[in-house]
This record gives sequence, structure tokens and C-alpha cells, in this order.
Amino acid sequence: QVQLVESGGGLVQAGGSLRLSCVGSGRTINNYAMGWFRQALGKEREFVGAISGRSTYYGDSVKDRFTISRNNAENTVYLQMNSLKPEDTAVYYCAVDRDGRVWSTLPSEYTYWGQGTQVAVSS
Repeated sequence: QVQLVESGGGLVQAGGSLRLSCVGSGRTINNYAMGWFRQALGKEREFVGAISGRSTYYGDSVKDRFTISRNNAENTVYLQMNSLKPEDTAVYYCAVDRDGRVWSTLPSEYTYWGQGTQVAVSS
């Protein structure tokens, strides 16, 4: 069993930055493949990016603006978001599959999810 807790969301003006954190407990998530997703009001959950080992992958809408990294000593994965746009407004989630071995762009492939953290970007 893995528990994930996101934090760092908030209200920011367009062009600003936020850093989200995803802290794991119950099991070490060091080197786990993990995904970040977001869900805007009335829309489906969207793939933001993933980290697997030292490799990172991003959705087209956030490429070159968002960066995923991890701190194994703190059992934490980060999502650094720069040049934020109003369309980035959503609840952001981190997720991991049952064994932490595989990442996917599909939410259905993930087993454990955090509770989400709200990001709001004003124009």
C-alpha cells in the first residue's frame, strides 16, 4: 500500500510559477515510475508528465514549461511549473502503479493516487 500526498497548489498570476510536491509513505517510492495528471472542472483527467528512473516525459501542452524531478532522500517527487497559463488551472494529482515499475499516459493504468492539490492561474 502506498499513500501519496500532494501539496504546493495555490493561486498564481499568468506567467508565474509553482512547485508541487508529492510525498510518498507506506512504501518507499524511490525510483518508482510516477505520473502527474490534472483535471479541470468538467474535463477528463489529463496526463501532465511522468518520471521513470532518471527519464522524464511530458504531455504536449506542458512540454518546455513543466519539469519533474525527485528527491529520494525525502521520498518526494516534484512538479515545477513555469510560465503558467489560465488553461493550466486544474486539480493536480500524482499517481503510481501497483509496483511502481511502469508509467503511462492513461489514468486507468495507475493504482494509487493522491488527494490532489488545486492550481488556479488568473489572467
